[in-house]
Amino acid sequence: MKCIVLAAGYATRLYPLTENFPKPLLDVGGKPILNWLLEDIDEIEDITGIVVVSNHKFIRQFNEWRDQQHFKNPVTVLDDGSVDNDHRLGAVKDIQFSIESLNIREDVLVIAGDNILDFSFDGFVNYAMEKGTSCVMCHEENELKKQQRTAIITVDTQGLITSYEEKPEIPKGNLAVPPFYCYKAEDIWRISEAVEDGCNIDAPGSFAAWLSKKTSVHAWVMPGKRYDIGDMQSYEAVKEIFAKKNWQ
Repeated sequence: MKCIVLAAGYATRLYPLTENFPKPLLDVGGKPILNWLLEDIDEIEDITGIVVVSNHKFIRQFNEWRDQQHFKNPVTVLDDGSVDNDHRLGAVKDIQFSIESLNIREDVLVIAGDNILDFSFDGFVNYAMEKGTSCVMCHEENELKKQQRTAIITVDTQGLITSYEEKPEIPKGNLAVPPFYCYKAEDIWRISEAVEDGCNIDAPGSFAAWLSKKTSVHAWVMPGKRYDIGDMQSYEAVKEIFAKKNWQ
């Protein structure tokens, strides 16, 4: 299983901090945000390689970061060619760009590179392998305004997704989907089909939503907390939390 890290965004809500520096490499608790994710993923037995998708503007910073790492798995940094937010490929197209550039023919773990979790991805990967389907993460979200700004799913008693909506005006349930996905090899190559079918290329979950209507996709309930670093306020809050906890 390869891990694809979506890191080609421009983080405009964090300007001027990220105007000339990529958000996934911002410091939290003494190391880049990206390292909080990859130091865990690198220890998962089924992971065979890590792919970080950057834009052209920040490719130098990501290459310099890669050269300083000592992960067990090889790290490949890809340049998707975009130079500003108005001309970005979009998350779904970045996934497609990754698998086509490297001809990836195995299952993939796709993650957004600007979050921190207080639990391991190991449980998620194991769950996906046990189910034998593509899978998403989910957690309860009971605030309507937040439900309307994210993806909301419903599931049956076996965790099979029965509905999947991006930013629903009237949500059918309360399970929110953060940007972490396990895709089967045969499913991930259907992105071109999804795009031709009108899949939103910007929102990373739009492909999972499309796929859930074509084949079985299961949802794994997160056992802990996700720290989403979306703007300056959330970044400062996360830095303070990790400073107090003195996490290692």
